[in-house]
Amino acid sequence: MTGHRMFELGDLALQGGATLPAARIAYQTYGRLNEDRSNAILYPTSYSAQHSDIEWLIGEAGVLDPSRYFIVIPNMFTNGLSSSPSNTEIPGGPGGFPGITIADNVHAQRRLLTEALGVERLALVYGWSMGGQQAYHWGALYPEAVDRICVVCGSARTAPHNQVFLEGVKAALTADAAYRDGWFHEPPLRGLKAMARVYAGWALSQAFYRAELWRGLGYATLEAFLVESWEAQFLRRDANDLLAQIWTWWHSDIADNEIYRGDLAAALGAIRAKVLILPGQTDLYFRAADNEDERPHLADAELRPIPSIWGHRAGNPRDNPPDAAFLRAAVAVLLAARV
Repeated sequence: MTGHRMFELGDLALQGGATLPAARIAYQTYGRLNEDRSNAILYPTSYSAQHSDIEWLIGEAGVLDPSRYFIVIPNMFTNGLSSSPSNTEIPGGPGGFPGITIADNVHAQRRLLTEALGVERLALVYGWSMGGQQAYHWGALYPEAVDRICVVCGSARTAPHNQVFLEGVKAALTADAAYRDGWFHEPPLRGLKAMARVYAGWALSQAFYRAELWRGLGYATLEAFLVESWEAQFLRRDANDLLAQIWTWWHSDIADNEIYRGDLAAALGAIRAKVLILPGQTDLYFRAADNEDERPHLADAELRPIPSIWGHRAGNPRDNPPDAAFLRAAVAVLLAARV
């Protein structure tokens, strides 16, 4: 299922005023669009992920069923497949790549759906982490086009403590000598490994490590888990792409646009979709408390924390059957609900 297609956007005007030349979105689809085009689900990617990393969740026994729904995974800008520093010619090198917001991604995805796939309305936008940020943006920017959104370990606005986490990851990455003049001139192997170890301490909870759950994933030692899972995960990616996507994550805010002008309550209040918020109970940076603050401003929303010690990774439980079962049951109820 891991092939992909390209949607060409042309020169794309961005929210910040810059233009992304010859912009394109890599995407993949699963299942078939029904006759009245009412069964489309959008499933955006998360930080550093490409569609092949997240399509495990799609299947007749999975969270999203392609025998019933037409599922579209659009790859985020800067993830190495869609327009990114690693594949886009920018004057001055990758350091000149413009800042791309979540809103820029969502507006481009809207064009992909309507112009290339003939989809005007979505039955669901489902997203984990940065994918959850995109789901929230869809609800606020295109309220008339979305029936349901499912935000898994995500938020409407990147919280200050979440931004501090990102600053630590960024500092570890850019401390490498390969980072000069605002971009990486060669692969920063030390920086990528340092970034991976910082990230590993945040993405999984203290209880996960105390229980040594990494052993159940096939690692004999904690060091093996850090090297073979975390370091390997980031070493396969382009560092300039990773840095650009940190910028996008840091600046995520559904109210930071000309429509809502910084008023988060107004942006949340404009969402017409039925909203299911599934934070990880032990998530260290997308905190359930932030979602609790969002909930009163939403017209139709349910908050259901995932009862798990897998931290942020509870929302992406590829190797964690109990949390996968929780997501599957919760999303089934959401899709069955009338809107």
